[in-house]
Amino acid sequence: MRRRGMSASYRIAVVLVKPLLTVFTRRHWVGAEHLPADRGYLVCSNHLSYADPFTLAHFLYDHGALPRFLGKEAVFRIPLAGRILRGAGQIPVYRESGDAALAFRAAVEAVRAGECVPMYPEGSLTRDPDLWPMRGKTGAARVALTTGCPVIPVAQWGPQDVLAPYGKRVHALPPRRVYVEAGPPVDLSRFAGRDLDKGTLAGATDAILDDIIGMLERVRGEQAPASRWDPRDHGQSTTGNFKQRPA
Repeated sequence: MRRRGMSASYRIAVVLVKPLLTVFTRRHWVGAEHLPADRGYLVCSNHLSYADPFTLAHFLYDHGALPRFLGKEAVFRIPLAGRILRGAGQIPVYRESGDAALAFRAAVEAVRAGECVPMYPEGSLTRDPDLWPMRGKTGAARVALTTGCPVIPVAQWGPQDVLAPYGKRVHALPPRRVYVEAGPPVDLSRFAGRDLDKGTLAGATDAILDDIIGMLERVRGEQAPASRWDPRDHGQSTTGNFKQRPA
């Protein structure tokens, strides 16, 4: 197993969360052999429910990794939860602020230190009505190309049955089937050494999403739409709960 240097806060989080996931999900896990054991790496997954960071963490933890997630800074201000998250080495994201670059630097440092850093290329829960991955943001690609680290694509399906997108009611019983499939590293070799301009980052982001969607098609037994959902084309916000109307 690859785990090392687990903090007391990380142990508390595992003790609190893992037993619930074990009881209330039926896990179908594939592809753990693709997780590197000797270097830092990114894990890039589709994002369809607030439950899927927990199912992804469960998959990674049970296969030797201590994932360091990026999460909204507001969650870190919740008294007890924020203290546990910070103690467990999770990384706050300051969206649309002068501190937004801090998360990028922290993610790069973590990868270079040999750690597992999960990132969601979509940047938020998908707005696609059928829960296919939507148009991506370039943060994960920027970290990957800056560090040259492996990017492990992951397809998840089933967490939306535990907790619907932006839902508040957890459906724990009967236990829900959750699929987590990891694939081989995304081939980003054609982007290596290039300037990290808009075109390079967009191309690398598309390559990451292409691999995720290819696996998700197999998991779902369906074909994804020919073009990705773009929230801007539908008058939707790209962060936060797009279903809520501004006050």
